[in-house]
Amino acid sequence: MAQINFGGTWEEVVTREEFPMEKARQVLENERVAVIGYGVQGPGQALNMRDNGIDVIVGQRPGSKSWDKAVADGWVPGETLFPIEDAARQGTIIQFLLSDAGQIQLWDTLRPYLTAGKALYFSHGFGITFKEQTGIIPPADIDVILAAPKGSGTTVRRLFLRGEGINASYAVYQDATGRAKERAIALGIAIGSGYLFPTDFKKEVYSDLAGERGTLMGAIAGIFEAQYEVLRANGHSPSEAFNETVEELTQSLMPLVAENGMDWMYANCSTTAQRGALDWRKKFKAATLPVFQELYASVASGQESQRVIDTCSQADYREKLNAELQEMHDSELWQAGKAVRTLRPGRVKEPVV
Repeated sequence: MAQINFGGTWEEVVTREEFPMEKARQVLENERVAVIGYGVQGPGQALNMRDNGIDVIVGQRPGSKSWDKAVADGWVPGETLFPIEDAARQGTIIQFLLSDAGQIQLWDTLRPYLTAGKALYFSHGFGITFKEQTGIIPPADIDVILAAPKGSGTTVRRLFLRGEGINASYAVYQDATGRAKERAIALGIAIGSGYLFPTDFKKEVYSDLAGERGTLMGAIAGIFEAQYEVLRANGHSPSEAFNETVEELTQSLMPLVAENGMDWMYANCSTTAQRGALDWRKKFKAATLPVFQELYASVASGQESQRVIDTCSQADYREKLNAELQEMHDSELWQAGKAVRTLRPGRVKEPVV
């Protein structure tokens, strides 16, 4: 492992230099990886492993939309695509990539196929960390491991096809075979990770739930909406409000942050922008810090996980979710964004409705 200095704290990181794809193939040469679930993470991870020469099969319900998607992606029924129980029976490593609510519903079906020496793999620590709520308690004679890409399954696949690797974390919850760690790392490399940070199941899910509800999705969406509304209320056009709220951030400034950090991005903006950002940064931190503290406490108490379980397991959840997403889609903010995207050079224009 490489030793990297993170702001004065040294951490171990696994990179492709010390754990190349050739080594991952050696670790997995006698394994058959059964990917259970072909929704968000399943396609990207399964396709990347297949392209990397790993023996991988997919388990899905025949006749489902996900089954049809798998067929469209080149998985062959009876050869590399099977009903869930058949795939689980064949797999020496079972990648449990259903939604958290879906894992709870399928657990009793999957449990009999977790025989001695197999590995149960997750990309999220939810089911294991909140086992009192989920009922997901693996048998003691299997490995329980995690490789969690820091991005959507779509991003996992896109970066792989560009010859790049996504940042990911890995963890071992249970080592029954003595091979759990090398299995976890090998799978992390095989699914397309460029480098992997060690963690544990609890830390992974706590940081993930806080991040998704915070700066990754929830907080940023709320901040976008608030600033857009203030600009519009003060007479700015939809295009101007969107450009100053979203477009400049995502297309210009965040790529600079990704390249060299926030300070470097500040240094490459006007002095007026620098001064204003530095002056207001601490005010926004002071305003939001109590919200983030409340959020983390809600995650740690199990309140967030219970809400996920209660709402996502409802029969009409998908219908309600689609209605919430449609409301966001139809808002003036994101309709303005749709129009702005058609103006980007080289972009195939979307119909403006």
